[in-house]
Amino acid sequence: MLPVLLVSVDNTVLSFAIPSIARALEPTGTQQLWIIDSYSLVLAGLLVPMGSMGDRIGRKKLLIIGCTGFALVSGFAAFSPSAGWLIAARATLGFFGAMLMPSTLSLIRNIFENPNERRTAIAIWASMFSAGAALGPIVGGFLLEHFEWGSVFLMAIPVLIPFLICAPLVLPESKDPHPGPVDGISIVLVMAAMIPVVFAIKHFAAAGVDAVGPLMLILGVVCGWLFVRRQIRRTVPMLDVRLFTNKVFTGAILANLLSVLSMTGFIFFVSQHLQMVSGLSPMDAGIFLLPGLLLTIVAGLGVVRFVPRIHPAVIVAGSLLVNALGYLVVALTDNASTNAGLMIAFILLGIGVGAGETISNDLILASVPPEKAGAASAISETSYEVGAVLGTAVLGGILTAVYRMNVQVPSQLTEAQANSAHETLGGAVHTAQEVGSDVGSQLLLSAQHAFDAGVVWTAAISVGIMTVASALTYFMVRKAETE
Repeated sequence: MLPVLLVSVDNTVLSFAIPSIARALEPTGTQQLWIIDSYSLVLAGLLVPMGSMGDRIGRKKLLIIGCTGFALVSGFAAFSPSAGWLIAARATLGFFGAMLMPSTLSLIRNIFENPNERRTAIAIWASMFSAGAALGPIVGGFLLEHFEWGSVFLMAIPVLIPFLICAPLVLPESKDPHPGPVDGISIVLVMAAMIPVVFAIKHFAAAGVDAVGPLMLILGVVCGWLFVRRQIRRTVPMLDVRLFTNKVFTGAILANLLSVLSMTGFIFFVSQHLQMVSGLSPMDAGIFLLPGLLLTIVAGLGVVRFVPRIHPAVIVAGSLLVNALGYLVVALTDNASTNAGLMIAFILLGIGVGAGETISNDLILASVPPEKAGAASAISETSYEVGAVLGTAVLGGILTAVYRMNVQVPSQLTEAQANSAHETLGGAVHTAQEVGSDVGSQLLLSAQHAFDAGVVWTAAISVGIMTVASALTYFMVRKAETE
C-alpha cells in the first residue's frame, strides 16, 4: 500500500501546489497543464510495457526498482529551476511510477485467490488512493505555508524509506512462468499513440483549431491502429487486445477511466478556485475537501458488502450517475457567494468514484488467470492514468479556453503582463498583485469571473459525459457473472 499512497499523495498535492509553482516559475498555460500531465502521460504509455516486464522479471523486483528511482527523482524535482526542468522531472517520475502500480495490483491478485478476499483487498487498495488524496492536501498545505513549493516533492522520501526496508522481507515474488519476449516496437508504438493524442487535445485548448492539432491526432490514431494490429498478429502479445472483445472487461475499463477523469478534472479546478478566487490558504483548501475524500474511502470499502445483493452493473452505472449529479451541483451553484455547492459536489463525487473504482477494478482482475495479472493490472492502471491525463487535458483544456475567451485584460498593462494574465488565473493573480491599485483590482475581478465561467462550462459538459457513460457501461457490464 505504501507505493499506492505515495502516487496518490503526489497527484493531489501537486494540484494544490500549482498556484505556488505559478508564482515561482511563471509557466505558460500550456506548461502548467504539462507540469501536471507529463507524469501521467509517460506513465500511461509505459504501464502496459512495465506490467509485461513485471510478469517477466518479477513484480516484487520491479516494484523495488521503481520506488528507488521515484525517491531519487523526487529530490531532483523539488529543486527544479524552471518550468521546463520541472516538466522533465515529472516525466521521469512517470517512468519510475509506471513500475509501481501494475506491480501492486498484480501482487494482490496473486496473494488473494478467494473472490471475497480479493474484492476486499482491492477495496483497501483503492481506498489507499483516497487516503493519499486526503493526506496530500493537508500535509502539502502545511508544507506550502511554511516552505517552498519544492517541499511537496520531498514528501516521497519518508514514505519510501520504510517500504524499501520492509518490502524485501515481507513481499512474495510472483511472475508469469511463460512470459512473452520483450517487444521494443510495441513499446514505441504505445508512446507514439499516446503522446500525439494528448498533445492534440492540449493544442486545441491553447491555440484553437489549426493544422497542427488534427495532424497530431491522426498520427496518434494511426500509431494506435498499428499497435493493435501488431498485438493481434503476435503469438505472445505484449497486450492481449482480444480482451476488449469482452464487453464486461471493456465496460469496466471505461468506468475506471471516466471515474478518474471526473475526480482529476474536479480537483484541477477546485484547488485553484478555493485558493485564488475564494482566497483560502493551501491548507484550508485541503481541509475543505477532506469530507469528500474521506467518503471516497468509505464508499470504496462499503460497496463490497452490497456486491452479493446488487449486480455490479447497477453499482458501476449508479456511481457514474452520482458523479454526474456532483457536476450538476457545480454547474448550478458555482457563482453562489459561498463554497457550499463545491463541498456538496465533491462529497457526491467522492461517493461515486469510491464505489465505481472498487467494482470496476475487481471486474477487470476477475476476468484473467493469476499468471496474467500483471497485464490485466497494467490495462486497469493505464485506464486510470489515461483518465488522469484526460481529466486535466480535456476538462482543464475546456476551462482554460473559456477563461481566455472571457478574461478582460486592462490596456494599461505591459505586453508581458497582459500575456501572463491572459494565459492562466495564476498569472492574472500574480499580475494583479504586481500592478496593484484599481487596475489590479479590475484585472483580478475579471479573471475570477472568467475562471468561474470556465468552471460552469466544464461542469455542464461533464454532466453529459457521465450520464451517457452511465447508460453505456450498464449495458456492457450487465452480463457480468457474480461470485
